[in-house]
Amino acid sequence: MQQQRQQSSQLAEFESINQGFGAVFNPGRLSVGLVVPIETYAESAVPEMRDHLQRVQLAESYGFAAVWLRDVPFNVPSFGDAGQIYDPLVYLGALATQTSRITLGVASLILPLRHPAHVAKAAATADVLSNGRLIIGVASGDRPLEYPALGQSFEARGRLFRESYEYIRNVTEPMPRFGNAFGRIDGGIDMLPKPTASKTPLLITGSSQQSPEWIAANGDGWMTYPRSVDAQSQLIDSYRARVAAAGERDKPVMEPLYIDLARDPDTPPRPIHLGLRLGINSLREYLQTRQRIGVNHVALNLRFNRSDTAQTLAALAEHILPDFSQQEMHDD
Repeated sequence: MQQQRQQSSQLAEFESINQGFGAVFNPGRLSVGLVVPIETYAESAVPEMRDHLQRVQLAESYGFAAVWLRDVPFNVPSFGDAGQIYDPLVYLGALATQTSRITLGVASLILPLRHPAHVAKAAATADVLSNGRLIIGVASGDRPLEYPALGQSFEARGRLFRESYEYIRNVTEPMPRFGNAFGRIDGGIDMLPKPTASKTPLLITGSSQQSPEWIAANGDGWMTYPRSVDAQSQLIDSYRARVAAAGERDKPVMEPLYIDLARDPDTPPRPIHLGLRLGINSLREYLQTRQRIGVNHVALNLRFNRSDTAQTLAALAEHILPDFSQQEMHDD
């Protein structure tokens, strides 16, 4: 069954959106990226962000497919993770000028906590500045304390997510004419710049308080959390069946994975928070299995990694990327 699924996915093609989307997502193949900050900060909610630009540039030089920023408006103590500290949309602009090939992603923007006009304009700006290397993941959010701080309702986040998503999609059209709770445009004004492609790639994160059918029909792909191989395989099959039922062409699936890379390359996997402690050979086997069940990209997070970061990146580049590199497909 898995072999049939892989062969079927290889025959399909994902929508061609922008340069970054095409570099990261290819049917039947898996690429590997990194979550920013590229450092260990297991003992603190706040990373040091030391040499952060240089590490992204190093990741690009090694051939990682993408780096992914996170949207963490407030450092919530009960949540225990401040992400990369910097606002992701501002940081995208910096990374766009400091890199030239690597895809720049956000996993994920919390749509109910930002006005969609600002999201759309900032995303299009980063996309243009990076020459089409942008992918945006979007989510409804999961930290209740942030909502009253920004005057929004946590309970209404599902509706706010849908209306924000609709706004972003419409406002990138020339001289748009539409309206919802976030505002109305009558066709007499336009938002610039426009994305380098027909739209900004938007990946739906988890359920985002939406139905599976809505996610399959509206997103440009799906970002889901790591699970056992059988559970993940079933969910991916269900997602792609719903995509087909909606009359859409095939869409990519990605997942994040925290890793703690052991010195012994054959160390078997042992669960950690949303990830695994394992050896490099076990990681390769894990990624090969994910590729077989239809995952198209895995974003590795080194927050809990106890090995030296530079050595870990070198090991991943030497022993993992050659089996999962997409570079030869996009040398142009």
